[in-house]
Amino acid sequence: MVSRIVLNTISYHGHGAIENIMPELTARGYKKAFVCSDPDLIKFGVTGKVTALLDAANFPYEVYSNIKANPTIENVQTGVAAFQNSGADCIIAIGGGSAMDTAKAIGIIANNPEFADVRSLEGVAPTKKHAVFTIAVPTTAGTAAEVTINYVITDVEKKRKFVCVDTNDIPEIAVVDPDMMSTMPKGLTAATGMDALTHAIEGYITKGACVISDMFHLEAIHLISENLRGAVQNTPEGREGMALGQYIAGMGFSNVGLGIVHSMAHGLSALYDTPHGVACAIILPTGLEYNKGVAGGRYRAIGKAMGVEGIDAMSDAAAADATIAAVKKLSADVGIPTDLKGILKEEDIQFLAESAFADACCPGNPRDTSVEEIKELYRSLL
Repeated sequence: MVSRIVLNTISYHGHGAIENIMPELTARGYKKAFVCSDPDLIKFGVTGKVTALLDAANFPYEVYSNIKANPTIENVQTGVAAFQNSGADCIIAIGGGSAMDTAKAIGIIANNPEFADVRSLEGVAPTKKHAVFTIAVPTTAGTAAEVTINYVITDVEKKRKFVCVDTNDIPEIAVVDPDMMSTMPKGLTAATGMDALTHAIEGYITKGACVISDMFHLEAIHLISENLRGAVQNTPEGREGMALGQYIAGMGFSNVGLGIVHSMAHGLSALYDTPHGVACAIILPTGLEYNKGVAGGRYRAIGKAMGVEGIDAMSDAAAADATIAAVKKLSADVGIPTDLKGILKEEDIQFLAESAFADACCPGNPRDTSVEEIKELYRSLL
């Protein structure tokens, strides 16, 4: 089997990594940046850490901040118009998955205007040109959108999220600086961190897993398990470990796919505006139980990466159970709810199950599923 791996051309990691942004722009001859960032990051001065570097270099830029937590088709379309009117020739995306996903869609459509309706980008879109040159600067340790070939847009009219997969959307440069993540509140740190863990675990058990992605995912599971609790407490070591762990998870899952945990989580975010990381964290143990009969043989390695004591001596069944218990424990330790009570409504389950089954992540699940089985999984979380 042939395995394809797509990664950034260049990535920078570590404290102070943002200092490399201006040298990269000037060395490539760019003249004006289109800065995509969400309103809260601008309000609290996080975006300003990067724009201050542009100001110091007298490098022109324009800021676009019409970005929602779950970015919409409208956010993308107004962003494309703003980019075209700005005279910018490059993009700097600063934020979590919302800002980076919006920037990816803007960059793709700007160079492939035949996809201006946005909906036509769903799935594997046949774009011909790479997106506008983009530097992605994550401010959360979770989505890894800075290194993936995926982005997710919300269709408000149809009350659903859709996943776009395109090798042309990956940012040329990722700048992963833990200092950009230091102001994240505890709840957001926990949610995005559990999203990263879900990426790593689902990517490890997905049908498309390969030797290279396994290497990425197991190291990501180890780093996230070791550092998420510290990151929630805002320790420098925790922040740095999570910044690296979530990026490595992205190196893997972007190339091999995910599974039904993400499929089910997408619908909750689209319908109820549930934070994506929270949805993933709540569903993950249930997804692991569901897939245990098919992929349970891989759970021992996951548990070992999470630091489960004595797992080498356990039977396959015991090792799988111990791994699921470790996932639940980490989730509880960082304050994630255990079920969907207060979020999920019984009358929406049919629609959500149909949406999850049609989601681009669903085919990668190790166990073949159905709308009826997904309905039961949702109900089990009430």
